[in-house]
Amino acid sequence: MSEAFFPPAGGLSGQLRPPGDKSISHRAALLGAMASEPVTVRGYLHAADTDGTLAAVQRLGALVEPRGDDVVLRGTGIRDAREPEDPIDVGNAGTLLRLLPGWLAAQRGHTYVLDGDESIRRRPVRRVLRPLREMGAGVSAVGDRLPPLTITGAPLHGVDWQLDVASAQVKSCILLAGLSADGHTSVTEPTVSRDHTERMLLAAGVSVAREGTTARVANIDELALGEVRVPADVSSAAFFIAAGLLVPGSRLLLRDVGVNWTRTGFVRIVQRMRGIVLGEFEPPDAPLVADEPVSDLDVAHGALEGTVVEAGEVPAAIDELPLVALLGAFAEGETVVRGAQELRVKESDRIAAVVGGLRALGADIEATEDGFAVRGTRGLRGGVIDAGGDHRMAMLGAVAGLASREGVTVRGIEAAAVSYPGFVKDLAGLC
Repeated sequence: MSEAFFPPAGGLSGQLRPPGDKSISHRAALLGAMASEPVTVRGYLHAADTDGTLAAVQRLGALVEPRGDDVVLRGTGIRDAREPEDPIDVGNAGTLLRLLPGWLAAQRGHTYVLDGDESIRRRPVRRVLRPLREMGAGVSAVGDRLPPLTITGAPLHGVDWQLDVASAQVKSCILLAGLSADGHTSVTEPTVSRDHTERMLLAAGVSVAREGTTARVANIDELALGEVRVPADVSSAAFFIAAGLLVPGSRLLLRDVGVNWTRTGFVRIVQRMRGIVLGEFEPPDAPLVADEPVSDLDVAHGALEGTVVEAGEVPAAIDELPLVALLGAFAEGETVVRGAQELRVKESDRIAAVVGGLRALGADIEATEDGFAVRGTRGLRGGVIDAGGDHRMAMLGAVAGLASREGVTVRGIEAAAVSYPGFVKDLAGLC
């Protein structure tokens, strides 16, 4: 385990294009592997999680050719994935763990085992098991709940599935299985989660219908994706947004950031807290189209006010909620997050990790069953935070250090490479 010290900063300035979107890169690799013709992915994120997806689809028979920041995939087609002799290692990638079974469930007579690191073996997969079983696939897990996950492909039939908790990963798994299932397959969520899969399927020639919180697909013969352009990751940009808001004297320009409505919940929360983040954002009632909207984001330091984040806002900000806690420590009044129990089954129990980590740095924060409450003080004293193998906790600690009075030592800073290998260098460049 390595550690790094992040001292208080005197003001951040400059411009930066964050790395490619992790969620979109995962999906582009999977759909590229399922396509019948070559697919070029522009601006692919090369990080531990997403490179693991490339390795996984190679084991399933796809040809992968990296070309600098781009990747060319020559896929197997939807129903002709190869059966490897050994388990497929998903590493720490929860997205891969939950999306890949949707494709493999249709590989008739073939059996696949998905396994990963110690963290992934604590990530529940029951919400994937149930719909795939209902569709006709053979799936099993340890205690019917945890990886390793075994999938035996079979003839599939369509379902109309209702999720108790909005989840883009579970939704995507079911929709991918629906491409090979008889009839139609639909997924209904309590609120709309990120829709990158639906957009990419539209680009690949699939008829995707969205009505309210329901997405629907039908059986198809092949995918024809052609080219995918990956925008900068708004979840990675969020750490620079937080740094720009918290460090006095800061002014930043973040370029080419994906501003899909289903991903910009953090920006909307920040703006409600009086944070200065300017850009051209997708409206909430925008129709479902194949293209991902992008915008440059202008960020400046300013005083913040506490806010309440309700359950309906959580899916569009799930990965950035730890940053909401950090902002709340510097805001006037109290900041409360509710309905975020999904944070407890991320790379770590992020509710416990965020509360424990920020409290050690001087925050007045407490955990609730489904979130947290933080009372704004004079900011953070500083100290030591352990990333616990969680990439977002590592980056959170770095930003906290810049905004603190004494600086923060992040233990396990190497975890940032899961989604952002150049994070420390890019952050230093803005200081």
